[in-house]
Amino acid sequence: MELTVDELVVWMNKFADKVSENKQYLSDLDTPIGDGDHGFNMDRGMTAVKEKLADKPADLPTGFRTIAMALISTVGGASGPLYGTAFLEMFKKSSSTNDVGELLEAALAGIEKRGGAKPGDKTMVDVWNALVPEVKNGTLTRDKIQEAVEATKDMVAKKGRASYLGERSVGHIDPGSQSSGYLFETLLDAEGK
Repeated sequence: MELTVDELVVWMNKFADKVSENKQYLSDLDTPIGDGDHGFNMDRGMTAVKEKLADKPADLPTGFRTIAMALISTVGGASGPLYGTAFLEMFKKSSSTNDVGELLEAALAGIEKRGGAKPGDKTMVDVWNALVPEVKNGTLTRDKIQEAVEATKDMVAKKGRASYLGERSVGHIDPGSQSSGYLFETLLDAEGK
């Protein structure tokens, strides 16, 4: 799917709203295995993104750069740098393509490099790794998003704050995976699916 500036703005506004509606839930997920602030941090960041995108960006690269900078400057913890990196990588890639699958693939590579996480480490990488190929194939569904997020529940955390808990991290959905699930869900919403 080719992404337009208008679709990017709709997508980010929907993502911001979804994070805002679920900020308490995201922070509750983060309480047993992290700092307990993931939802509030992401809400602050996405509120800033929404404000910055109120003046429609001139083009896709400008849009992605605006999003990245807003997230990096307002979101605390690991989420700011990781989500910021994702959008920075999409910014770089968007000068040569507006295919959303290719853009998300570049974002995933950036997240993996920045955070050092691999699939199976119980991080947002697990969700991105499962869902980016679905986007590329045009086969992304809400069920597949839910499955990818739920799959982190039974994993042992090997990266991030949750890794200090080892086996005790089992039974908890990774908060970054849940917020990533919202990102992919709202992509479907923005596409009208």
